[in-house]
Amino acid sequence: MAATTRRARQGATLTLLFGVVLISGAAAGAWGGEPAPVRRLPSTEALAATSDVSALSPQQAERLVASGGDRWAAYYSPQDYAEFAQGLDGEYLGVGLVVEQGQDGGTVVSEVPPGPAAAAGVAVGDVLLAVDGAAVEGLPVTEVVARLRGHTDVPSPQSATAGPGSPVVLTLQRRGGAPHQVTLRRTVLATQDVSADHPAADVLRITVRAFTSGVGEEVREAVRRSPARAVELDLRGNSGGLVEEAVAVASVFLDGGPVASYLSNGERRELSAAPGGDTRTPLVVLVDGGTMSAAELLTGALQDRCRAVVVGARTFGKGTVQQPSRLADGSVLELTVGRYFTPAGRSPDGSGLLPDVPVADPAEAGALALRVLSGLGDGAPGPR
Repeated sequence: MAATTRRARQGATLTLLFGVVLISGAAAGAWGGEPAPVRRLPSTEALAATSDVSALSPQQAERLVASGGDRWAAYYSPQDYAEFAQGLDGEYLGVGLVVEQGQDGGTVVSEVPPGPAAAAGVAVGDVLLAVDGAAVEGLPVTEVVARLRGHTDVPSPQSATAGPGSPVVLTLQRRGGAPHQVTLRRTVLATQDVSADHPAADVLRITVRAFTSGVGEEVREAVRRSPARAVELDLRGNSGGLVEEAVAVASVFLDGGPVASYLSNGERRELSAAPGGDTRTPLVVLVDGGTMSAAELLTGALQDRCRAVVVGARTFGKGTVQQPSRLADGSVLELTVGRYFTPAGRSPDGSGLLPDVPVADPAEAGALALRVLSGLGDGAPGPR
């Protein structure tokens, strides 16, 4: 099975069991479009519950994942698992570039946080043409990011030894200029999964890109420091991550009570918010087709408990629970063992969550969120 296919299946993992949670990332082509069809839990649920999965060989584990019986089954090599775990700690191996797909299908640099790329003069708006000589035009952003970090199906001397200090050659083009090459060296960088700004004078917008370690506290601090009268929580494109961090963010806006429940091997378990959260500041949550997994769990909790107005488009529809098992060689196999549910008993799996206020044009979502907030008065009644 090609590494790209494996990464896509690995991408949207929501793990709740045994304290092991792997970071999720968007499957290629998952943004927008129709929601995935609802599926019955696959036969791998019985396998995970009744068999010694850890006794499987890596080859058997990969064949099981490739069989397609479990949409969210994933196999991680020891190196992949270590890197995902590093990502959950708020770090990643890379060059310090955030890229997005431009209107013409090209890959455009959208952010240049401190790191090797910034030091080399790479700028927002530069078009990324190739990585290590391999063109990236037409590739999904997830694959481009994988190549920047040294995970690629295109062999090269650089990718064969990807790690801290390993070189990567970028071919870039600035508007009005000729293509040029820049050689960068990968390093371990801090993720920037939470950012805050003010789209209006009295509105705090908190953007959460993924639920990595410490995100809940960052959101709490952003709310604590801001004098804004209203909050916009932007979860668009948030592909999930650590469930405990999603619960921690829910705790910022809820005074205890249920966040979600999940069924695993026939047993229901509850996830609850911590007491003492802010239940009165008007809150809007922005979502889209890239809002998935733990981000859907958080959205469903705030929506069901009448704490927030949800604005945007139908979410992705990833609401299953995976159980990780470590194999003898240190690799990890994850199999689906259950589903999670919102406080009102809804499962987003397959169908996603519908916003309270749908947006036909994604470009208008931010402006609509501000209009919704303007209609929410201060001192609104607390949530259920």
